[in-house]
Amino acid sequence: MPETLSATATATEPRLAILNGRWTRFALRRAGRLLVSLWVLVSATFLMIHLVPGDPVRAALGPTATPAVVAARRAALGLDDPLPVQYLHFLKGVLSGDLGSSIVSQLPVGQIIGQLLPATAVLAGLAFLLAAVIAVPVGVAVAMRTRRGRGRRTELVFAGTSVVLGTIPDFLLGVGLVFVFSVTLGWVPVAGNDTWSSYILPVVALALGPAAVLARIVRVELLAVLETDYIRTARAKRLPTSRITLVHALPNAVTATLTLGGLLLSSLIAGTVLVENVFAWPGLGRTIVASIVSKDYAVVQGIVLVYGVGVLLVNTFADVAIAVLDPRSTIGES
Repeated sequence: MPETLSATATATEPRLAILNGRWTRFALRRAGRLLVSLWVLVSATFLMIHLVPGDPVRAALGPTATPAVVAARRAALGLDDPLPVQYLHFLKGVLSGDLGSSIVSQLPVGQIIGQLLPATAVLAGLAFLLAAVIAVPVGVAVAMRTRRGRGRRTELVFAGTSVVLGTIPDFLLGVGLVFVFSVTLGWVPVAGNDTWSSYILPVVALALGPAAVLARIVRVELLAVLETDYIRTARAKRLPTSRITLVHALPNAVTATLTLGGLLLSSLIAGTVLVENVFAWPGLGRTIVASIVSKDYAVVQGIVLVYGVGVLLVNTFADVAIAVLDPRSTIGES
């Protein structure tokens, strides 16, 4: 009976939230926070680039460029205008989708990003998928094996392995993987994304750390859910253990996992910057480092914006997903 009541309440709660307007208020709050965060991101990106000492045009054109050429390029880019005017032009450009032109190649920044973004998105997406595929079954298996003080050896091995994998920097793990599997064994390519096998090492380098952290969270949350009253009721009904774990317990353990999953995906997106440089991956991360070196600030500005918007959208999506799965979170904020 308690399970039936609980299941009924869980199923009807989202509809009730919509009917009484809580969901609408929640959506408006999230949209407002997203807009403010985007404005702060755009402003911070503009100031970060323009407060860096030195002349980016002179740096990009090199010491052999004549003062007339440098002055003409500065005028063309609007760098002679006062800073507030440049800021307004930048805001107007961002709102209209115009991120300016590269100081080095003179190509539109939007075009450069459009060519590189798919490679980075595929890399981050595959890494997150692999992390989830590893973390959920491992977390469930270890939780079942170590429940109520059992399997101490398994718990120690799992804790040690997950801590080590979760704390190793992505780029260091990538270098180690390259040394073992590319240089020593010659199983997979060292760099690039020309073949399917070239995806293996960068995806694994990005995914192992988040998978280890996520598996720990899945285990902890599942152990907590398995001790709740409705799970005891399910056991009293002599339901199969697999049904109790996968159908009744695991979905309720997903909420906190989703919260961390959103944060991990954000860090994973940022981690592509270093991993792409280790594996010479033709994406945004490799290009932003090259642009920083060449002081191509327009490209740096555009790519930083793309990374920032990606992280904000991922966090917002995670918040919405949690609110749908657990409407009590929206009630608490109300």
